[in-house]
Amino acid sequence: MINPPSLISTQRWEFIRKLVQKELSSSLNSHGWDHVKRVYGLCLKIGKKEKANLLILGLAALLHDIGRKEEQASKGKICHAQVGAKKAERILFKLGLPDPIKKEVLHCIQSHRFRGKQAPESLEAKILFDADKLDSIGAVGVGRAFLFAGEVGARLHNSHRDLSKTVSYSREDTAYREFQVKLIKVKERMLTSSGKSLAEGRHRFMVRFFNRLDAEVKGMR
Repeated sequence: MINPPSLISTQRWEFIRKLVQKELSSSLNSHGWDHVKRVYGLCLKIGKKEKANLLILGLAALLHDIGRKEEQASKGKICHAQVGAKKAERILFKLGLPDPIKKEVLHCIQSHRFRGKQAPESLEAKILFDADKLDSIGAVGVGRAFLFAGEVGARLHNSHRDLSKTVSYSREDTAYREFQVKLIKVKERMLTSSGKSLAEGRHRFMVRFFNRLDAEVKGMR
């Protein structure tokens, strides 16, 4: 259970939460409800420090990944941020929220993706971006990377492969590939001072882990 931000009724919040959980029930567990709860918690933690609008941020965090099953079904060809924003717009319309609030929430969702083409511009969008990326690094990030690799049928490790010739959602889409292609770059992409501070320790742990994994696989440790 995650508590609603202020300025929204418990009834409205429960309506959204149930819709989100239903949408995510067919998504991969690595990007499911547990991920949303962690991102929501990080958003509130960072948002309070950065003095963000917690209503906009809370709604965006809850709704940010509702387009995941479409991206998953397309094996990455469909952008979950863009699909998710369209689905979120219909949900927000039912709530009768003011247009400026809806616009800001949708911008957060559209711009939260690491590989997305739209950059976060508002403070709330930057915080959602940071919180979502923080959940992809550190101990949780390592765990999620292996969980996703298992979900798509990837092997354990493949540092011997030319990763530029590997593709997503394949046997070579390992946790190590995700580390090299994306996760090692996350720390430098943080947009808020709080996000940058939290990323430091998570990044160091993750780098040590994958270095150790590579050494063990090669029989060096």
